[in-house]
Amino acid sequence: QVQLVESGGGLVQAGGSLRLSCAASGSIFSINGMGWYRQAPGKQRDLVATITRGGNTNYADSVKGRFTISRDNAKNTVYLQMKSLRPEDTAVYYCNADIQTVVAGNLVSTEHEYWGQGTQVTVSS
Repeated sequence: QVQLVESGGGLVQAGGSLRLSCAASGSIFSINGMGWYRQAPGKQRDLVATITRGGNTNYADSVKGRFTISRDNAKNTVYLQMKSLRPEDTAVYYCNADIQTVVAGNLVSTEHEYWGQGTQVTVSS
């Protein structure tokens, strides 16, 4: 069983900053890609940023230069530092990770995609 638990969301004024964290726990063998997605009311879930195990990053155009994704492989944790927040950044932010788990003894699963429960970020104008 694997869990992704996000934290750090909240209410902030436009121009402010927030830092989101997402910690993975459970019978984890390895975590490959990790990322953040967001979903505003009435809209689809969109990619915000991703990071490979080796640290290569990718960002949505709308957050480039304002958001920074990072990870701590020893802690199975991914972070999203958000600066210069705008009202249009308001959404539920979801953590995502591609994880191999220990099934039994030395057996390892194939890679599966896991999601966190989401954390609300609200930016007031």
